[in-house]
Amino acid sequence: MIQAVSYRSRASVLALLSMAALSLGGCGQQAHATPPSTQVAAVAAPDAAPPVSTVTLPPAPVPATFDVAALSERVRPMVVNITTTHESKARQGLDPFEFFFGPQGGRGVPRGQRPPQTALGTGFIIDPSGYVVTNEHVIHDASGVRVRLADEREFEAEVVGRDPKLDLALLRLKGASGLPVAPLGSSEQLRVGEHVLAVGNPFGLGHTVTLGIVSAKARAIGAGPYDDFIQTDASINPGNSGGPLFNWRGEVVGINTAIRAGANGIGFAIPVDALKDVLPQLREKGYVERGKLGLLFQPVTRDLAAALKLGAPRGALVADIEPGGAAARAGIKPGDVIVDVNGVPIHHAEELPRNVARHAPGSEIKVTVVRAEKRHELVARLDALQDEEADAARRPRPAQGARPDRQQSAEKLGIQVSDAAGGGVRVDGFASVSDRQEIQVGDVILEVNGTPVKDVAGLRAALAKLKDGSVALLKVRRGKDVRFAAVPIPAR
Repeated sequence: MIQAVSYRSRASVLALLSMAALSLGGCGQQAHATPPSTQVAAVAAPDAAPPVSTVTLPPAPVPATFDVAALSERVRPMVVNITTTHESKARQGLDPFEFFFGPQGGRGVPRGQRPPQTALGTGFIIDPSGYVVTNEHVIHDASGVRVRLADEREFEAEVVGRDPKLDLALLRLKGASGLPVAPLGSSEQLRVGEHVLAVGNPFGLGHTVTLGIVSAKARAIGAGPYDDFIQTDASINPGNSGGPLFNWRGEVVGINTAIRAGANGIGFAIPVDALKDVLPQLREKGYVERGKLGLLFQPVTRDLAAALKLGAPRGALVADIEPGGAAARAGIKPGDVIVDVNGVPIHHAEELPRNVARHAPGSEIKVTVVRAEKRHELVARLDALQDEEADAARRPRPAQGARPDRQQSAEKLGIQVSDAAGGGVRVDGFASVSDRQEIQVGDVILEVNGTPVKDVAGLRAALAKLKDGSVALLKVRRGKDVRFAAVPIPAR
């Protein structure tokens, strides 16, 4: 039996629901506070049965709406516009200015010379005495740097410190004092989907504000050995470089750095935690010293994980060790899989250099490796990382010369091989048309599943021990580099 509800009861229901809606909505400062759990109970006539269910709405940890205008007004004074001057070298060939305006270009510039070039960028104030953070590429090779504040005041700036690897720079405004400071938040606690506000100088349009969300974290875009970017759809354009990415609390969580060419709504920012790691060194020394473990590593693919019996692809596979380096002294060996550094798990190989680089030369770190299905905890005292080592480009592939006369086949691998000078077995070709991405012509096989291989006979003997359908873990030398390759053994 369904009981009717009087007009007065229906009005009470509507009033209660309206009050509940008002308590959940709203914007501005009150929306920032985390509301208590709100219960909406069923309402019935006085003689109806008690309600049978209750809907509980959990509090939202981050407000869905907030006063963007108030936040923009509060953070704009913390952001600065940067203009850099770059001296131009004498131009070879015909100058297009001379083509249109004659030998002097109509500008009073001597023949063969060009006027100084200017570039735009953004920064933010981190100290009331005038310290400003921006991108290193904004002030790279600049002969002069000028900074304009939100109140139109201008200052000449000097470069205090640079870190090209993270693309960060620290400036100091000459004669500045009492400036508003941008608080530094936490990029580690930043969550995908949170609102973020970008403020910058795109195309010279100073203090432009754009709103978006965090689209992703830990993005690798090929910018260097420490790729770890925040992706956002907040509009970022040329001139935004070095500008802050604010969270809804008004804290800097990232430094806007790059955009995806040809894409719309894909920008990247350096996590602010990376800035906090190097800021003391930039201020005190003007450069950053990083620790070095002294090894070559590679990602763990599914095939490598199967060959190493890891269960799942994880960690960084040690391919080679620098003789006498920190890793060698600690007892780390080629074939080890590094899965943890100082208690921080290494899920992907690219996380290893970022984690190690946070520690200064001479400091000790605990490295956990998996070796022969067992975990070992080792202690390494880090060496100093040299710039040329960190910035070295990948070596080109070795030239594929003529094949030696004494070619033989290694049927289980489907390759043509020959004895290599100095030991090992050289890959000369493939026995069948197949795509062997893990190994290439010119590679020298040094080991099979940990067994050293001196010649073709040794390779065949090692392969004879492998079961069909298994995976062979090969240690190969490619040029001057040593790496591991997982090659499936076909089932017959």
